[in-house]
Amino acid sequence: MGKKLKNDKYFLDLAYKEAEKAYKKGEVPVGAVVVCNGKVISKAHNLRQTKKNPLYHAEILAIQKASKKLKSWRLDDCILYITLEPCLMCAGVIMQSRIKKVIFSAEDKKAGVVLNNFKVFDEKNLPFKIEYSFISDEKAINILKNFFKEKRNEKNNNIDNDINTIFYTSKRDKKS
Repeated sequence: MGKKLKNDKYFLDLAYKEAEKAYKKGEVPVGAVVVCNGKVISKAHNLRQTKKNPLYHAEILAIQKASKKLKSWRLDDCILYITLEPCLMCAGVIMQSRIKKVIFSAEDKKAGVVLNNFKVFDEKNLPFKIEYSFISDEKAINILKNFFKEKRNEKNNNIDNDINTIFYTSKRDKKS
């Protein structure tokens, strides 16, 4: 394993720690880290549910923090490490902030736009060229799978509770 890959794994692990924070808050467990010249500039995790704001994806929050810290919206020399393939909104912000490279550790078959769906970073007609790498990480994949499995189970339990409430209430009402 080359030194560069080791560094990428290190920063992806930091992003994963951010994803764990999101998970503990009941957020979709996605974390992001902005690195410039080998130094961590910012870290963030999803806060959409917590802040009731659809823009609060990990990538956008990390980019905002990095821009503030570097006092520039241009992040030309920065690499963004993310635990999940970016969506279209985040890919747009990544391009507009001039991030040099994106490295992510889990594919998003539903909403991802780097390897799946639109493949926006490969689009020749766009003015910004973003390098990217996919380094699969079972931890990042599994935390997402577990999160959505738990959410489905919660939803099913709530449906079961609703059905029981309706059924037993209806039964009780008929006896009256």
